[in-house]
Amino acid sequence: MRFADPQYLLLLLLAAGYVWRRWPRRGRPPRSHVAFPALPLLESARPSRRARWLGLPVALRAAGFSLLVVALARPQEAHGVREVSAEGLNILFTLDVSGSMKAEDFRPRNRLYVARRVIADFIAKREQDRIGLVVFAGKAFTQVPLTTDYGVLLAMLRRVQIGVLPDGTAIGTALATSLNHVKDVPAKSSLIVLVTDGVNNTGRLDPVTAAEAARALGVRVYAVGVGTRGTAPFLVEDPIVGRRYVELPVTIDEEVLRAIADKTGGRYFRATDPRALARILDEINRLEKTEIRVKEAVNYTELYASFLQPALALLLLELLLGATLLRTLP
Repeated sequence: MRFADPQYLLLLLLAAGYVWRRWPRRGRPPRSHVAFPALPLLESARPSRRARWLGLPVALRAAGFSLLVVALARPQEAHGVREVSAEGLNILFTLDVSGSMKAEDFRPRNRLYVARRVIADFIAKREQDRIGLVVFAGKAFTQVPLTTDYGVLLAMLRRVQIGVLPDGTAIGTALATSLNHVKDVPAKSSLIVLVTDGVNNTGRLDPVTAAEAARALGVRVYAVGVGTRGTAPFLVEDPIVGRRYVELPVTIDEEVLRAIADKTGGRYFRATDPRALARILDEINRLEKTEIRVKEAVNYTELYASFLQPALALLLLELLLGATLLRTLP
């Protein structure tokens, strides 16, 4: 049995104080009494049968109040507690937010917009996984640590923008930042999904060195290169004609990304359009399955009625006795 609102049990102290305060004691007159001018004459008198039961209303009221407090704390009994199997992973999305992610070869929006949407769709299908988000450009930043609060995760994903970090592509630094979040969890159930469209051109840590660290920790890295082949349209600000599109070459260091995946036991994928990116994440989902065992309670039965009914009965009995057999004057 458990209490859904155990804080109300503190009210039981009031019941104990009430009993201590109101319980009749020899030598102390009751709260309601009749004064006699010569009480010493009555000291040798034996108390009547009714007088011996003067403490009963106090006990009934305290017991009834105590049962009401227990009912207020909502006692519950668990039924059907069982151990079930589930599939859970620790997934770190490591998302490139450098300036090149503005390319609009994933029409009708740019690469970052499509990547966020596809990742959001992937998160919406999860149930048991802990998922985190690291964003990077010239530097890396943890947007969301590993969590099962998918509502917060999706809200923070929508806030990811280009330009919040110094421009550049620090793949090695991004991998190292991601590894810091999964190094203390079971390696068998941990992976990093690296989504980038560029070539490592900044950062103190080489991507291959970071991949070696991931392999040492037993963390797999799935690398996804996003972008069409050839050239891609970029929207630029021209000081003469204003905003216009220019075609710039697509440069993705597939050799390094493939090496990162191979060293860590993951895989490299090339996403040339939004559908391909969605299919890649679905394939990663199929490749990575880890069974975990958790305990769950199927339901709880409310027991407050079992305490509420006798509480009301005791309080009613106390009122009846106080008005009849154990009535005191005045």
